[in-house]
Amino acid sequence: MQRGEYENCTFVNCDLTEGDFTGFKFIDCVFEGCNLSMIKPAATAFQEVKFKDSKMLGIRFDIASGFGLAFSFENCRLDHSSFFRLRLRKTKFRNCDMEGVDFGEADLSEAVFENSNLQQAIFDNSVLEKADFRTASGFSIDPDRNRLKKARFAQSGLAGLLDKYQIQVDKSL
Repeated sequence: MQRGEYENCTFVNCDLTEGDFTGFKFIDCVFEGCNLSMIKPAATAFQEVKFKDSKMLGIRFDIASGFGLAFSFENCRLDHSSFFRLRLRKTKFRNCDMEGVDFGEADLSEAVFENSNLQQAIFDNSVLEKADFRTASGFSIDPDRNRLKKARFAQSGLAGLLDKYQIQVDKSL
């Protein structure tokens, strides 16, 4: 792909593995069925971008441009990607695998983690106020190290808030 600005574009079944997207700008774009693993998004603008059914392993979103940053993810595999210190208010993650993803110091206020796997995801000094974890699984969040005011959890997910205490939570007998 040529470096430049892409607006209202749809990318379908593209293999962009390890591509250098430095300085690109994507506005109102959709990536569907793409492989974006290990892309280099330094200073890349993602404004109202939708990722669907895509493989996105090891992406450092934390080096992308924060100006107007807004995206959503559906049926994506984001393992070992980083959203460190990003403002991701109201971001939607639907049916995503996010093993080992770094959300440290990120603002995820009102984010939705619908049916998403957060095994070994890092939440440290993160803002999770009003975030929805009701159908998420595998997460471990320390309530003392994250802001959780009005965050939503299912009863089955409460164990993920108690991990640091090494408490075993069993279903009622």
